[in-house]
Amino acid sequence: MRVLAINDISCVGKCSLTVALPIISASGVTCDILPTAILSTHTGGFTGFTFRDLSEDIPAILAHWKSLGLQYDFIISGYLGSIDQIEMVKNIKRDFLKKDGTMIVDPVMGDNGRLYTHFDQKFVDEMKGLCRIADIIVPNLTEASFLTDTDYSSVNEGSYEDVLKKLAGLCPSPSVTGCDETDSAGNPLSSVYFTYCGKTQKYSTEKISGAFHGAGDVYASALVGCLARGVEMPKAVEISAEFTKNSIRQTKLDKTEARYGLNSESQMLWFLQALDAAAKF
Repeated sequence: MRVLAINDISCVGKCSLTVALPIISASGVTCDILPTAILSTHTGGFTGFTFRDLSEDIPAILAHWKSLGLQYDFIISGYLGSIDQIEMVKNIKRDFLKKDGTMIVDPVMGDNGRLYTHFDQKFVDEMKGLCRIADIIVPNLTEASFLTDTDYSSVNEGSYEDVLKKLAGLCPSPSVTGCDETDSAGNPLSSVYFTYCGKTQKYSTEKISGAFHGAGDVYASALVGCLARGVEMPKAVEISAEFTKNSIRQTKLDKTEARYGLNSESQMLWFLQALDAAAKF
């Protein structure tokens, strides 16, 4: 199996490609990368960071890859810094994804009800177009709300499934992460709503209080690793959600500054054991 991860490189902060590459590779598949930008740190909680857009470098990289005849079983796209890069990803799917391959889009645009800096409604509209050519999309609740023209403030425990159904108009296998719920005893849960074989399903795990950067990248990377090893979507969601929760808990126990990302390294053994037990190949 060969996976292509398209995302930025944030040199400090454990997110995007510095998370995707080790997790997907450790899953037992080849992971190639296409950086969309390089930053000294990610943009959440840091000031004075450097940013270099790599759009001008991408065409030459792709031309070289074409000469090598590279083809991919899975492609996952994450942070894209411009509408031009969205168009590039569409072309990458056309030129580099195998006929029976899987395109996964993590539509990185915002969190906590707001778009990230430099993104606007035009970018959201273009991202909708990328989601339409994806096989699986993995937005968080904020991104799902923007993609479905839903008022984020109106979304609650009783309406997550409605958002998921709206997303199905963009992609046949959508999911929504970061859905806050409570169990029968009132304990907080974090749920993933997803569509599998045309039916809505949900997986819930303990919600650990606090704000943690990079959780979505850990989840998406683990999901890709599971799917590339032949794990069915419901089990892949379960393993990935538990791995992410374990990593968040470890980060909280370590009292690491949240802006430096999740301490997923010490939880990798658990993830790989769970993956190997479920993998088909």
